[in-house]
Amino acid sequence: MDYGSRVLINNVDLDKIPAGKVLDLGCGYGPIGLFLAKKYPQRQFDLVDVNNLAMDLAKRNAENNDIHNVNVFSSDVYENVTGQFAAIVTNPPVRAGKEIVDQMITGSIDHLEKNGTLTVVLQKKQGAPSAKKLMKQIFGNVKIVKRDKGYYILVSKRVD
Repeated sequence: MDYGSRVLINNVDLDKIPAGKVLDLGCGYGPIGLFLAKKYPQRQFDLVDVNNLAMDLAKRNAENNDIHNVNVFSSDVYENVTGQFAAIVTNPPVRAGKEIVDQMITGSIDHLEKNGTLTVVLQKKQGAPSAKKLMKQIFGNVKIVKRDKGYYILVSKRVD
């Protein structure tokens, strides 16, 4: 697991948000969503990615770790995502470009329940300040809950 993902999972407390599903957006091979699904077995998790190999690995990792409260499926950002979530977590694929990261942030509000949270990890040098500004613009609020070795954990809450 990369350092940013580790910082993210160590700073997500799903006990502090309403009951409901959790979305791991851009799940890769599944380290964030699977760790949280194991930690919070009472919640249901959707893990999505556009990369078929990554999704196959996430499915295999779920099976190998006896994690059954996950649904792994293909989605280009929110294209195939339906329903509302209590939380969306992401370590966005910065190599895919700023436009994709911005789509992940701006689209999140349409998929969050009231009082649902978006939690994002980004390095300062890879756009954390601009992501923070965009999250503030979209949600009207954003907190930096952790800074660690250049990584920022940013959290916004849907309060409408």
